[in-house]
Amino acid sequence: MPRQARVEYLNPGDVQIVHAVQRCVRRAFLCGKDELSGKSFEHRRAWIRERLEFLASVFAIDCLTYTVLSNHLHVVLRTRPDLVAEWSDDEVAQRWLRLFPPRREKDGTPAEPEEHEIGMITRDSERLAEVRRRLSDISWWMRCTAENIARRSNKEDRCTGRFWEGRYKAQLILDEASLLACAVYVDLNPIRAAIAKTPETSKYTGAHDRIEDLKQRKSSSNVKTGVLKKGTGTLVGALDDDGDGESPRASPLFQHSVKRTHKWERGQRRKRSGWLSPIEINEASDPVGSDPCPSARRASQKGFLPISLSKYLALLDWTGRAIRSGKRGSVPPDLKPILVRLGIEPTNWCTLVEKFGRLFKRAAGTGTSLASEADRRGQSYLHAPGARLMIAS
Repeated sequence: MPRQARVEYLNPGDVQIVHAVQRCVRRAFLCGKDELSGKSFEHRRAWIRERLEFLASVFAIDCLTYTVLSNHLHVVLRTRPDLVAEWSDDEVAQRWLRLFPPRREKDGTPAEPEEHEIGMITRDSERLAEVRRRLSDISWWMRCTAENIARRSNKEDRCTGRFWEGRYKAQLILDEASLLACAVYVDLNPIRAAIAKTPETSKYTGAHDRIEDLKQRKSSSNVKTGVLKKGTGTLVGALDDDGDGESPRASPLFQHSVKRTHKWERGQRRKRSGWLSPIEINEASDPVGSDPCPSARRASQKGFLPISLSKYLALLDWTGRAIRSGKRGSVPPDLKPILVRLGIEPTNWCTLVEKFGRLFKRAAGTGTSLASEADRRGQSYLHAPGARLMIAS
């Protein structure tokens, strides 16, 4: 069976979550340190992170998490056509002109668009509709990432040619179970690649940005949060008292309790992770969670997992240590209910995360979700061995 084109299953008009991967040409270390020449290109990882943060402020797309490695990029994105539909014509035009400015200042920064430049888009109904569609299109997000970094890198190297090996690879995430596994898989990539030993030392990841903010929150207030134990290099996680029947103090892994981070994640104080989507989604207590973000650093305030930030970091920390030790181990009692509620078999959790990229291809989800997606695509089935590691819903 020939592989379907992305345009056949990625629709900018639908709310979809996609795990995208973009690799450097020949998988060369063009973003890290070249072991042969000894030359370091580490600074390009900062370029990529800065570019992703910029795009998060322009597109109607939520960036859930990301990882920038030496030779490839992982990003988990959620399209928000419902948001772009509410933007005025002028706002759509202004955002597009931030991406592709017709003029630049002497220092190279985009010039403020003039009224006639905005009008060239707003007065053309077909052009306006196309621009509005592109602002919730993951392909355009990835294009705006890849082209910018390729141009800067080639200019620095004084060369021409490909920087990326080809177009990005896309994996449609179908349900919360696969989304949790995918997010942990992406955030733990530096640990699996032996670039870092712990989540808090895994630079250029969504988890690292969030942990840095929690550490800053602790240092700037008297609120007790997860802390970094001196001399151990191990993140001591912290679970919220959410009233869900799980006692954070019952586990020896967690030595501190924290106040609820749900509102803090959505606060307007400048945070390193402020451009990323909040972790926790709670429709009951946060009915306006899908509203546009007032700070304009991200598309919306909507979270993406039914667990708190601290619970997510605790699960991430435990999984990273379990995978790194080469032993499956057993899931701590305080974490098991999280996996059960999301439909993931706890005994298979580490295998699911460690081999996520190989267990799922074009789509990731439980057997039921994959069957529905195959039907939507007009196929008889979707190959995904990882579905067997989840609980049939």
